Amino acid sequence: MEKYKVGVIGGTGMVGQRFVTLMENHPWFELAVIAASPRSAGKTYEGAVGGRWAMDTPIPQQAKNMVVMNAEADVEKIASMVDFVFSAVDMKKEEIKALEEAYARHECPVISNNSAHRWTEDVPMVIPEVNPEHIKVIEAQRKRLGMKRGLIAVKSNCSIQSYVPALHPLRGFGLERILVCTYQAISGAGKTFESWPDMVDNVIPYIGGEEEKSEQEPMKVWGRVENGVIVNAVKPAITAQCLRVPVSNGHTAAVFVDFEKVPPMDEMKAIWAEYRGRAQELKLPSAPEQFLHYFEEPDRPQVRLDRGLGNGMTISIGRLRPDTQYDYKFVCLSHNTLRGAAGGAVELAELLCAEGYIVKA
Repeated sequence: MEKYKVGVIGGTGMVGQRFVTLMENHPWFELAVIAASPRSAGKTYEGAVGGRWAMDTPIPQQAKNMVVMNAEADVEKIASMVDFVFSAVDMKKEEIKALEEAYARHECPVISNNSAHRWTEDVPMVIPEVNPEHIKVIEAQRKRLGMKRGLIAVKSNCSIQSYVPALHPLRGFGLERILVCTYQAISGAGKTFESWPDMVDNVIPYIGGEEEKSEQEPMKVWGRVENGVIVNAVKPAITAQCLRVPVSNGHTAAVFVDFEKVPPMDEMKAIWAEYRGRAQELKLPSAPEQFLHYFEEPDRPQVRLDRGLGNGMTISIGRLRPDTQYDYKFVCLSHNTLRGAAGGAVELAELLCAEGYIVKA
């Protein structure tokens, strides 16, 4: 098949770097443009990244000598060169909203890793295995913004992707009350141990805005499309506490849950093992064959052993047991820069292409 031409705006940051690596040898997508801030524009990608390359693999050969464009000044030119863009820019929220709308109005679909548009009522915030039906709100968004093929779609915060996927297939039992504590990797802050030595042998019990996102974003993901907007769910009640821990990649979540109708543990494990989402039905290139994997071992999942499961796109679950205050408690793990960031956005783009919302220009 002829590949979709893709741009990465904000390509020099950690998530942008991950997007660039994921485009290497992608069966559907081909990297055509890298754009960033004015200080990087005009340089080769290798020169713009300099000593800040944070991935485990080398800079892809195709990207090394690409000349970085200006993400803000070159909107019209970039939009004419690609079929869609991934957005991973580091700017103020209102500036991000305006920039992403500018690309969309130039009939360039935007798949964003940023939080700026997560609460725009007609912008879908999608985990492809959980709420793929939300993409139909794009029709109302296009009408509002006067677009034919432009769109904005976003992925959710990395923290909720460690536990919402495990809870989602259990909603039939009535999720009543959830307490979650997340233990989040330093790459979620765009850092490595070299750039953040203060995190070595340390835990920081505060991540700005993260607890609010962890409590509120599931309500949109579990909401419904009605009259051209996404109406948030009103249940379950969620309380969250988020800590930064000395881990390079991988967000762990300790989950406590109450149900209206308490399911047997064996039934919960069977539901997790059998669950398949729309991404698996469509056989999207980035979708893991097994979305949810339960470990019976008492000391799993572990970050170093399990974050790469399913090419970093599988959610790992373990330690399911009754609790003294809640019905059950268990532990989850996700790879935060793959499933939780760039990889989740790439899978969302694949969904939008497969469902006909992104077409070749």
